[in-house]
Amino acid sequence: MTSNDHIHVPSRASEGLDEAPSSVFAVQAGISPRLYNSDLAPTDRESRHWSAYSIFTLWANDVHSLGNYAFAIGLFSLGLTGGQILGALGFGALFLFLLLSLSGFMGEKTGVPFPVMCRIAFGIHGAQIPALLRGIVAIAWFGIQTYLASQVLQVVLIAIFPGLQTMQSGSFLGLSALGWITFIVLWIIQVVIVSYGMEMIRKYEAFAGPIILATFVILAVWVLVQSGFQVNWAPTETATGSDVWIKMLGAASLWVSIYGTFVLNFCDFTRGAKSRRAIVKGNFWGIPINMLFFGVIVVVLTGGSFSINGRLITSPSEVVAAIPNTFLLVLASLALIALTIAVNLMANFVAPTYALNNLFPRHLNFRRAALISAVIGLVITPWNMYNSPVVIGVFLGGLGALLGPLFGIIMVDYWLIKKQRINVPQLYSDSPIGEYAYAKGFNPRAVIALVISGAIALLFTFLPVFHSVSDFSWFVAAGSAAIIYAIIADRRGPFHDVDGAAIAVKAGH
Repeated sequence: MTSNDHIHVPSRASEGLDEAPSSVFAVQAGISPRLYNSDLAPTDRESRHWSAYSIFTLWANDVHSLGNYAFAIGLFSLGLTGGQILGALGFGALFLFLLLSLSGFMGEKTGVPFPVMCRIAFGIHGAQIPALLRGIVAIAWFGIQTYLASQVLQVVLIAIFPGLQTMQSGSFLGLSALGWITFIVLWIIQVVIVSYGMEMIRKYEAFAGPIILATFVILAVWVLVQSGFQVNWAPTETATGSDVWIKMLGAASLWVSIYGTFVLNFCDFTRGAKSRRAIVKGNFWGIPINMLFFGVIVVVLTGGSFSINGRLITSPSEVVAAIPNTFLLVLASLALIALTIAVNLMANFVAPTYALNNLFPRHLNFRRAALISAVIGLVITPWNMYNSPVVIGVFLGGLGALLGPLFGIIMVDYWLIKKQRINVPQLYSDSPIGEYAYAKGFNPRAVIALVISGAIALLFTFLPVFHSVSDFSWFVAAGSAAIIYAIIADRRGPFHDVDGAAIAVKAGH
């Protein structure tokens, strides 16, 4: 055994020394280079900078995504009134506040990213399963969201330079010349931001958050003025009786399922949180309060626009496109682009970056993994995926259905089985008798629970017989996984609670 077989741990607090640790210390700590690098390491508490405001701005950006607006506006077509939509979003927000707080606390306590967190329940090698499932879905949506933002950028450029419209003719691999230019520009911007790590993402989210909120307030005020302050709270035929409650709860459940990806890897962000209090405070203002504010904006934009032209809009982009002043139209469009980038960074770029890092920790770091994720998001030609109902429905729908079971298993294992007693250094040990070695690095009980609950989730997703209850599929999937794993999990322990201070790195590394 040589020193090359081990890595240098970036802290020697337990040795009482300040310089880089010796290979002997690495051996004694049981740290494996196949499981550890400075990006996967736990963060030390002294350098964590994510405050309540940082957490709030995550939601200030993500909640107001164009996809969320399209979803919420679509609830009018289901027969819900503005007040009922606010109620549905309120129910969903309360569920999300609880789920995201539980998920966020895990990151604050351990300081580890999602792929490493998965080692607790699935084993040091089995963790690749949930990490890659989350990463694959995110890479696909990263490309798709970049493509959608590029379409808005094309509108902006043509508004400023009308001659560019000629560049929209012709096609190469499914995109026009202007389409390629705008996509690549936005692709490069996101790669540059992510290449500077999580701290740069935090700063960008903090910058974009107030801009997004101000933009939507201005849009709402503009619509109110144009409509003579007449907002139609029921622009379509409304549901009645018990059907109202079924639709409201169904909408609340779908609202939660939209965040089914983010509740999984919220620890990627809260590993840099200053405290649990910061998470709770940021989540409170960012989820229930901000989501109700979002709901009010939805009602004003939709009901007000209906009062103006008698037509139900499908997205805030239609409101922006109707702005008669070119300068204001450009500013609003740029704000929507900034919003899409912010959402893409947090929801679709961080997860695959950590997943790839976890797959090849000896060869990748955060920057290299981010670049590989971005390249994959480009070469899959996401615009072709977006325009294919089969790909969106079967591929992304199928993989997305498996994220609910993953959440149920991970939460039950952390909160009920191990009761927050986590041996952080052992998450990086490949010893066959390590605390998270299980059977050759895989926890067969977690895998069995995933297979069974995953099959249930896929049935609810694709079989027409379950269509009437498909709105609740995320809760069914997560709940069935939680129950199955709670029954078959190994409770014998012992479960040790050891922090990762001895092997920690500075947050935002």
